[in-house]
Amino acid sequence: MSDTSTTTLGRAEGRVAGHAAAEQAPARSKGYWSGVGSRLLRDPVAMLCAALLGLLLLAVIFAPYLPLADPFTGSMISRLKPLGTPGHLLGTDELGRDMLARLIYGGRLTLMLGLLPVIFAFVIGTGLGVVAGYVGGWLNTAIMRTVDVFFAFPSILLAIAISGALGAGIVNSLVSLTIVFVPPITRVAESVTASVRSLEYVDAARISGAHPLTVVRVHVLGNVMSPIFVYATSLTSVSMILAAGLSFLGLGVKPPEPEWGLMLNTLRTAIYINPVLAALPGAMIFLTSLCLNLLSDGLRSAMNIKD
Repeated sequence: MSDTSTTTLGRAEGRVAGHAAAEQAPARSKGYWSGVGSRLLRDPVAMLCAALLGLLLLAVIFAPYLPLADPFTGSMISRLKPLGTPGHLLGTDELGRDMLARLIYGGRLTLMLGLLPVIFAFVIGTGLGVVAGYVGGWLNTAIMRTVDVFFAFPSILLAIAISGALGAGIVNSLVSLTIVFVPPITRVAESVTASVRSLEYVDAARISGAHPLTVVRVHVLGNVMSPIFVYATSLTSVSMILAAGLSFLGLGVKPPEPEWGLMLNTLRTAIYINPVLAALPGAMIFLTSLCLNLLSDGLRSAMNIKD
């Protein structure tokens, strides 16, 4: 009887241990990006910023379907109306156009000029940096010394110089900002690639006869994309501010297109009449840039998983 009880107890303990192991298995097999997502979800500041940016994106994407006034139609008898005016929640600008509609439609160009140059620069800079870091030698010297030439100029001065040479316009602003952000991303990509290239598993892949493109695609890119991506996200707010600065100086978006930097320029004469109204585009740039920076910091922390 005692042996039977012992056997039954042992089987029960075995089943309990098996269930415990089954419950713990998914936790151990959780992937890297799942860990990043769970860590990011536990960051309240990053989630708040992501929610605010999500609302802004939804507003600018679906702006034609929102009950907004025409952002291009104005009336001189309704110019510079204060906040809370019936029919104009945020007042009107210097030409009598609805400020709420102008701000939402202006977010389209401002966010586009903040995101697209960084995306283009991320693709180009990552390619150049990975090639320079992995191949090394004269090719590394040629690429990185060319990149160093652009670092001799501050970002804003380089953007102004390129935009001034190409002329004002949305496309020229995209080109100039992309050129500005390629060098820093290339330098980061080259640095992390050079450190990964000397690791043992990369040497083992090369010695085993794997094609260089296979080594780069399988063993190098997977380990260098995370730091490059995090760094690129931190440039989004800088790109948006530079784009607004170019429009403010008359080197970016042309009137009458709504864009936050251009709106700051056209409303600067109204600062003594209605300072709150004149500050609205600047407030949108500040809040959006702040949310982008805080979200980038949260993403950086979430991707530094040590356990």
